[in-house]
Formats: sequence, structure tokens, C-alpha cells
Amino acid sequence: MSSLLNDALLLSRIQFAANITFHILFPALSIGLAWMLLYFKIRSDRDGGAAWMDAYRFWVKVFALTFAIGVVTGVTMSFQFGTNWPGYMETVGNIAGPLLAYEVLTAFFLEATFLGVMLFGTGRVSKGVQTMATFLVALGTTLSAFWILALSSWMQTPAGFEMIDGRAHVTSWLAVLFTPSFPYRFTHMLMACGLTTAFLIAGISAWRWRRGDRGGDVRVALGSAVWVAALLIPLQIVVGDLHGLNTLEHQPAKVAAMEGLWETQRGVPAVLFALPDEATRSNRMEISIPKLASFYLKHSFDAEVQGLNDFPNSHPPVMQVFWAFRIMVGVGLLMLVVSWASLLRLRRYGELGPKTSRALVLMTFSGWVALVSGWYVTEIGRQPWLVQGVLRTADAVTKVPPERIGLTLAMYLILYAVLLVAFVSTLFYLAHKAGADVNGKRMNPVADPYRANEIHAREHKHV
Repeated sequence: MSSLLNDALLLSRIQFAANITFHILFPALSIGLAWMLLYFKIRSDRDGGAAWMDAYRFWVKVFALTFAIGVVTGVTMSFQFGTNWPGYMETVGNIAGPLLAYEVLTAFFLEATFLGVMLFGTGRVSKGVQTMATFLVALGTTLSAFWILALSSWMQTPAGFEMIDGRAHVTSWLAVLFTPSFPYRFTHMLMACGLTTAFLIAGISAWRWRRGDRGGDVRVALGSAVWVAALLIPLQIVVGDLHGLNTLEHQPAKVAAMEGLWETQRGVPAVLFALPDEATRSNRMEISIPKLASFYLKHSFDAEVQGLNDFPNSHPPVMQVFWAFRIMVGVGLLMLVVSWASLLRLRRYGELGPKTSRALVLMTFSGWVALVSGWYVTEIGRQPWLVQGVLRTADAVTKVPPERIGLTLAMYLILYAVLLVAFVSTLFYLAHKAGADVNGKRMNPVADPYRANEIHAREHKHV
């Protein structure tokens, strides 16, 4: 414990990991929710039914909450580049700085500007204007992901630059933006956002369903979310495979850590379970399927795959990457089973059964688990490099005393724990309140801006 508290590098890495872990939960939901809200709004405009608009009204409140928390934690992330990792901006600031600025200028302002119209536009602006505002917010969330993932991909597979006096200078912005890994990473992340949102909506809707709230808004939200999840998860598996092949080409050490592969060999087995031991450079308690890893990595049972021993001083921590990858894959397979079982149940009977509704409730936050696990594979798997082949993590860390980093880390962890509990509690409170309103409790128009706006517009029209 004392060695940990005296290690500025390790403490800075843990602090950044804590911040990114908490932060990424909310932009992922914002991206997926924005597009789902657009779908709800278009269906409401086209069909004219109250159910779609009620679903829109409920989930736009959740979107506003996720957006607010995402903004605050994003600011914290930006500060850390200067406080914890000054060597990063000194070395690659000419690339990272503009990309982060573009994210704020083209994405954040777009989202923030039109969010108010989404929240309070009912009865004040036309349906078309509110729908357009929803589209622009959804576009803003996706642009935000574009710029951030362009930077992340450049750090994984840097291109389009040259080093002059120890600093990176851009030679081609197109090459910087569209690195070899960017198309796979961007697509994989957007689908992850969609799945995270789909299971959140399905889980909360199933929770309301089990409590007797069988209103139209619950039905349309539940059905839409299950359909989205069932469609996206097979596509995500295909994209994930392509992403893995791209990673094998450009970052073979990361793939070796994911597979728990120490020696370069042919006919590599797929390790289902093991405890990787870096001291002995071997796997303890290994359970594997012969030759399967060679098949899905290189589509040949006898293909050769490089092992970790080919990268003695530049491979990532094996245990963390190995198990993060298996958690991501395991949760993905659960998503496939639950989404398809729920879809078949809805298609056959028109409603959920006790088992499928319970499964969806249990899977409410499964997208977060898979998302964070996948992010760990990506980011820890890049170690010991901060920018692959350009800047080592140890060369960019701060000179701030470790005890100060430890103090701020403890403060962050406490704050994030409180915020996470508050977010989840508020989410279920909103769901409970929506169910109570639907089940006969008279809604106070003044307390609900949507109903108040509708009533105001209706009275104005009669006048």
C-alpha cells in the first residue's frame, strides 16, 4: 500500500482510469438515446399517437440528465491532461489540442443549443421544429464521438505526422483523422452506444411492465428497444471480429494479451479460462479449445500468431486485458440470447413473460459493463505506450507529489460513487413517477412543462 501511495505514475493512471470509466457511461447513453428519441419523435409525428410522444417525453428527461453529467465529467477529463499528463500535450498537443477543440465547437455547442428545444419545445414550437432540434442534437452527439474516437484511434495507430524537436507536427489531417483503426473503432463504439441504450430502455420498460404499468408508452419503448438490441448485437459481433483482425495487424501485442498467448505458435488454442502469470510467463488453470484462436484470428486452423514473448519490454498488463476481453465477450453473448428470446416472445405473444421481463431488468446496465470492459481492452492494451510507438506513458506523467494525486483520487472516487447512485436512483424514480401518473394520479400541469405547454397551446388555440 505504501509503495502505491509513492508511485505518481500508477496513481495518475488509476485516477485517469476512474475518470474515463465514469465519464464514458454517460456520453454512450447520450449518443444512443438521442437517436432513439429521434425515432420516437418521428413515429409520433407520423402516427399521431400519444404513446410515442409519451415515450419521447419520458426519455428526453433521462437524456438531459445524462447530458449534464457527461458535460461535467468531460471537463474533469480535460483538466487531467494538464495536471496529470503534461508530457502528453507537450509532445502531441499539436494534434490532440485541435481535435478536442473541434469536438467542443462542432458537437457540444450543437447539442447544448438545441437541447432546450427538445425539453421545452412542446406547445411552443411546431412539431417539425422540435423534430429537427432532436435530429441536430443526435447529430451533435455523433460528431462528438467522431472527434474523440479520431483522437483515440490516432493514439492507437498514429499516422499523418512527423516528429520535429520531440514534438508531433501534422503532415496530413486526413491521415490523422482516418487512421487504419478509425473506421472499425468508430463503428464498434457507435454500436456499443446503441446496445447500451437499447438495454437501458428495455430494462427500465420491463421494470415498469412488471410493476403493472402496461401503458402505450411502455409498450412502444420496450418493443423498439428489443428490436434495436436484437438487430445490433449480431452486427456488433461481425464488426468486433473485423476490429480484432485490424488490431492483430497493427497491435499484435494487444491481441496476444487478449488471448493469453505467450509463445508464438501455429494452431493457437482459444483460452476460455486461465490465470495469466507474468512472473512465470504462463497461464495457470488454463481451459482451452485447440486451434480455435488461429481460426477466428486468421481464419485458418494452422495459422501462426505472435505471442507476448516476442514483445518482452512493450506488451500490456496481461491479466487485466485478458479478463476485460472475456467479460466484454461474455456480456455480448448474454445480450444476444436475451434480446432474441425477448424478441421472439414479443413476436409470438405480443407481451413479455415473467422470465424474459426479469432477464431484461437484470440486463438493464449490461451495456455499461460491456462498454467499460471493451474500453479497458483498448486503452490498457495500448500500454506501455500513451501514443503507440511515439510516447511512453511513463514519459508523460506529472511531477506532482504522489500524495496530492492520491488525495484527489479519493475525492473523485467518492464523488463519482455518489453521482452514480444518484443517477440510478433518479432514473428509477422517474420510471416510478411515470407509472403512477399513467395509473390514475392526476398530473399537476405546472409541475410538468410538457403538459403545461400543451394546455397553454390548446387554450390559446380556443381563444
